[in-house]
Amino acid sequence: MNLEKYLFEANEDRTTFTFESLGPNGTISKTIKYFEIGRLPDGTPILNLGFGDADDSPNEFNDSITSNNGDRSKVLATVANTIFNIFSHWGNAVILVIGGTPARNRLYQMGINANKAEIDSHFDILGRTPMGWEYFKKGVNYTAFMAKKKNYKIE
Repeated sequence: MNLEKYLFEANEDRTTFTFESLGPNGTISKTIKYFEIGRLPDGTPILNLGFGDADDSPNEFNDSITSNNGDRSKVLATVANTIFNIFSHWGNAVILVIGGTPARNRLYQMGINANKAEIDSHFDILGRTPMGWEYFKKGVNYTAFMAKKKNYKIE
Protein backbone atom coordinates (compact mmCIF):
# COMPACT_ATOMS: atom_id res chain seq x y z
CA MET A 1 0.00 0.00 0.00
CA ASN A 2 1.26 3.47 -0.80
CA LEU A 3 0.60 4.94 2.64
CA GLU A 4 3.26 6.20 5.00
CA LYS A 5 4.16 3.39 7.38
CA TYR A 6 6.87 2.30 9.77
CA LEU A 7 9.51 -0.30 9.02
CA PHE A 8 8.93 -3.46 11.02
CA GLU A 9 10.80 -6.57 12.02
CA ALA A 10 9.27 -10.05 11.85
CA ASN A 11 10.07 -13.29 13.61
CA GLU A 12 11.02 -16.34 11.53
CA ASP A 13 7.53 -17.86 11.26
CA ARG A 14 5.92 -14.50 10.54
CA THR A 15 3.59 -14.53 13.53
CA THR A 16 5.07 -11.57 15.43
CA PHE A 17 6.01 -8.15 14.06
CA THR A 18 7.52 -5.22 15.97
CA PHE A 19 8.03 -1.56 15.15
CA GLU A 20 8.39 1.79 16.88
CA SER A 21 5.84 4.59 16.84
CA LEU A 22 7.41 8.06 16.88
CA GLY A 23 5.46 11.09 18.03
CA PRO A 24 4.89 13.74 20.70
CA ASN A 25 4.73 11.05 23.41
CA GLY A 26 8.16 9.75 22.40
CA THR A 27 9.09 6.38 20.97
CA ILE A 28 6.54 3.66 21.71
CA SER A 29 7.34 0.05 20.86
CA LYS A 30 4.45 -1.76 19.17
CA THR A 31 3.84 -5.47 18.69
CA ILE A 32 1.58 -7.18 16.15
CA LYS A 33 0.81 -10.87 16.66
CA TYR A 34 -1.05 -13.35 14.50
CA PHE A 35 -2.53 -16.28 16.41
CA GLU A 36 -3.80 -19.33 14.54
CA ILE A 37 -7.29 -19.92 15.92
CA GLY A 38 -8.48 -22.61 13.53
CA ARG A 39 -8.53 -23.89 9.99
CA LEU A 40 -11.07 -23.90 7.21
CA PRO A 41 -12.16 -27.30 5.84
CA ASP A 42 -9.57 -26.95 3.03
CA GLY A 43 -6.79 -26.47 5.62
CA THR A 44 -6.48 -22.70 5.22
CA PRO A 45 -5.37 -21.15 8.52
CA ILE A 46 -7.56 -18.61 10.28
CA LEU A 47 -5.29 -16.07 11.97
CA ASN A 48 -6.45 -13.60 14.61
CA LEU A 49 -4.59 -10.28 14.37
CA GLY A 50 -3.82 -8.57 17.65
CA PHE A 51 -1.66 -5.53 18.28
CA GLY A 52 -0.83 -2.91 20.83
CA ASP A 53 1.92 -1.31 22.83
CA ALA A 54 4.75 -3.73 23.60
CA ASP A 55 4.63 -5.13 27.12
CA ASP A 56 7.60 -5.89 29.37
CA SER A 57 7.47 -9.55 28.31
CA PRO A 58 9.16 -10.37 25.00
CA ASN A 59 6.71 -10.39 22.06
CA GLU A 60 3.75 -9.51 24.29
CA PHE A 61 1.56 -6.42 24.05
CA ASN A 62 -1.21 -4.45 25.73
CA ASP A 63 -4.11 -3.85 23.34
CA SER A 64 -6.14 -1.71 25.75
CA ILE A 65 -3.76 1.27 25.84
CA THR A 66 -4.47 4.33 23.70
CA SER A 67 -1.07 5.86 22.93
CA ASN A 68 -2.23 9.14 21.34
CA ASN A 69 1.17 9.50 19.68
CA GLY A 70 -0.21 11.49 16.75
CA ASP A 71 0.52 8.78 14.17
CA ARG A 72 -2.65 6.69 14.11
CA SER A 73 -2.84 6.46 10.32
CA LYS A 74 0.81 5.48 10.04
CA VAL A 75 0.40 2.82 12.76
CA LEU A 76 -2.71 1.36 11.07
CA ALA A 77 -0.93 1.37 7.68
CA THR A 78 1.97 -0.51 9.27
CA VAL A 79 -0.38 -3.10 10.74
CA ALA A 80 -2.13 -3.46 7.37
CA ASN A 81 1.24 -3.84 5.64
CA THR A 82 2.04 -6.90 7.76
CA ILE A 83 -0.92 -8.63 6.09
CA PHE A 84 1.02 -8.60 2.80
CA ASN A 85 3.87 -10.27 4.66
CA ILE A 86 1.52 -12.87 6.13
CA PHE A 87 0.08 -13.77 2.72
CA SER A 88 3.50 -13.99 1.08
CA HIS A 89 4.75 -16.30 3.86
CA TRP A 90 1.63 -18.36 4.65
CA GLY A 91 -0.01 -18.40 1.21
CA ASN A 92 -3.76 -18.43 1.59
CA ALA A 93 -4.90 -17.41 5.04
CA VAL A 94 -7.88 -15.67 6.51
CA ILE A 95 -7.09 -12.77 8.86
CA LEU A 96 -9.62 -12.00 11.59
CA VAL A 97 -9.63 -8.58 13.30
CA ILE A 98 -11.88 -7.85 16.27
CA GLY A 99 -11.44 -4.58 18.14
CA GLY A 100 -11.41 -4.84 21.91
CA THR A 101 -14.05 -2.11 22.11
CA PRO A 102 -16.69 -0.63 19.80
CA ALA A 103 -14.46 2.46 19.49
CA ARG A 104 -11.58 0.30 18.22
CA ASN A 105 -13.87 -1.36 15.68
CA ARG A 106 -14.96 2.10 14.50
CA LEU A 107 -11.29 3.09 14.17
CA TYR A 108 -10.55 0.01 12.05
CA GLN A 109 -13.67 0.62 9.98
CA MET A 110 -12.65 4.25 9.35
CA GLY A 111 -9.21 3.06 8.24
CA ILE A 112 -10.75 0.56 5.83
CA ASN A 113 -13.19 3.18 4.50
CA ALA A 114 -10.42 5.74 3.96
CA ASN A 115 -8.32 3.27 1.95
CA LYS A 116 -11.01 1.04 0.45
CA ALA A 117 -10.02 1.48 -3.22
CA GLU A 118 -6.42 0.50 -2.58
CA ILE A 119 -7.37 -2.32 -0.21
CA ASP A 120 -9.84 -3.71 -2.76
CA SER A 121 -7.07 -4.07 -5.33
CA HIS A 122 -5.27 -6.56 -3.06
CA PHE A 123 -7.71 -8.06 -0.57
CA ASP A 124 -11.33 -8.92 -0.04
CA ILE A 125 -12.59 -7.48 3.24
CA LEU A 126 -15.63 -8.89 4.96
CA GLY A 127 -17.47 -7.43 7.93
CA ARG A 128 -19.55 -9.17 10.57
CA THR A 129 -23.07 -7.95 11.26
CA PRO A 130 -25.70 -9.50 13.54
CA MET A 131 -26.88 -11.41 10.44
CA GLY A 132 -23.42 -12.86 9.65
CA TRP A 133 -20.48 -12.07 7.38
CA GLU A 134 -20.80 -9.91 4.25
CA TYR A 135 -18.43 -8.15 1.89
CA PHE A 136 -17.44 -4.81 3.41
CA LYS A 137 -19.70 -1.90 2.46
CA LYS A 138 -19.37 1.73 3.46
CA GLY A 139 -22.05 2.93 5.85
CA VAL A 140 -22.55 -0.42 7.61
CA ASN A 141 -21.31 -0.88 11.18
CA TYR A 142 -19.38 -4.10 11.72
CA THR A 143 -18.34 -5.92 14.88
CA ALA A 144 -15.37 -7.71 13.29
CA PHE A 145 -13.44 -7.80 10.02
CA MET A 146 -11.92 -10.53 7.91
CA ALA A 147 -9.27 -10.12 5.21
CA LYS A 148 -8.39 -12.68 2.56
CA LYS A 149 -6.45 -12.67 -0.66
CA LYS A 150 -8.39 -11.19 -3.53
CA ASN A 151 -10.70 -13.80 -5.09
CA TYR A 152 -9.74 -16.60 -2.66
CA LYS A 153 -12.94 -18.60 -2.20
CA ILE A 154 -13.85 -19.50 1.36
CA GLU A 155 -15.50 -22.90 1.27
